[in-house]
Amino acid sequence: MPKSQFKSWIKILLPLLLGIFFIWFSFKDTTAEQRTAIWETTKNAKLFWIILSMVMGITSHVLRASRWKLLLLPLKDQPKLSNCFYTVMFGYLANLGIPRSGEVLRGASYASYTNLSFEQTFGTIITERIIDFIMLILIIGVTLVLKTDELLFYLDLNDIKPLHTLGYLFGFLGFIFLIFRAIKQSKNLIAIKINNFLTGLIQGIRSLMVMRHQWKFVFQTIAIWMLYIGMFWIIKYAIAGTENLSFGAALIGFIAGTFAMSVTSGGIGLYPFAISAVFKLFDIPVEVGQAFGWVLWIAQTIVVVVLGVTSAILLPIANKSNKLAN
Repeated sequence: MPKSQFKSWIKILLPLLLGIFFIWFSFKDTTAEQRTAIWETTKNAKLFWIILSMVMGITSHVLRASRWKLLLLPLKDQPKLSNCFYTVMFGYLANLGIPRSGEVLRGASYASYTNLSFEQTFGTIITERIIDFIMLILIIGVTLVLKTDELLFYLDLNDIKPLHTLGYLFGFLGFIFLIFRAIKQSKNLIAIKINNFLTGLIQGIRSLMVMRHQWKFVFQTIAIWMLYIGMFWIIKYAIAGTENLSFGAALIGFIAGTFAMSVTSGGIGLYPFAISAVFKLFDIPVEVGQAFGWVLWIAQTIVVVVLGVTSAILLPIANKSNKLAN
């Protein structure tokens, strides 16, 4: 097997194997009675609240596509909301296989049907991720006020330092900027290629500063994250035993689940484990916390798979008259 092909398989299999490990790890210390309780609690979850959570998830995806459209407008593109939505969902589908691969696939697939370069589209996606990480930091700040001891205990237990991560992110962007300045005047062929790549990337990142609808962008960002929290929060009404879950406890569970989603493929295995670990701090039985995590994960994964596959089919059909831009 060629080395490049081997690396590709490793990128796909490692997150999946990690997810399988966490599924095993989640259940290894549970008794037969607890596993039965997890299944029964999951099976008896109230469908109305699950469907409502799925609808909120779909709405957040549409808003994400609309927000991305705002970032693409300053790049002299005429983005269609449908294309933005298709590529967003296609990217989420890819993330189920390889974490964070969806961002690259989203930028590449959108660029292939427009006059924009991959560097430009990917730059706007980087901007999105920076804004979303700032939103997560703000949510962590609110949660600190509501549930200081519990959140600090959870973050310390899992060695999670979001402020450090934010510092590393801005440090990385600063490093790219310095590299860009250093090679801008170079006549070396490799330096010219890097310069062209970084120029497009920076154009995409700067789109936030020159867009006409900045307040609309802010509103949609807030709405997206309110929907994220909402689709997590209302699942408490679907699971017997979590009806009285406090908002502060739900926020800690939401934060834990958000970090878990970035570790394994779509959060498989780790997501329910992270939720149950948090809920245990609030005297919610392990089997109830596991059921909560599995119900929410399965519901939102169904949304991503159905819309992702549909988008992968519709994207080339909707753009069959377009020539490849790159």
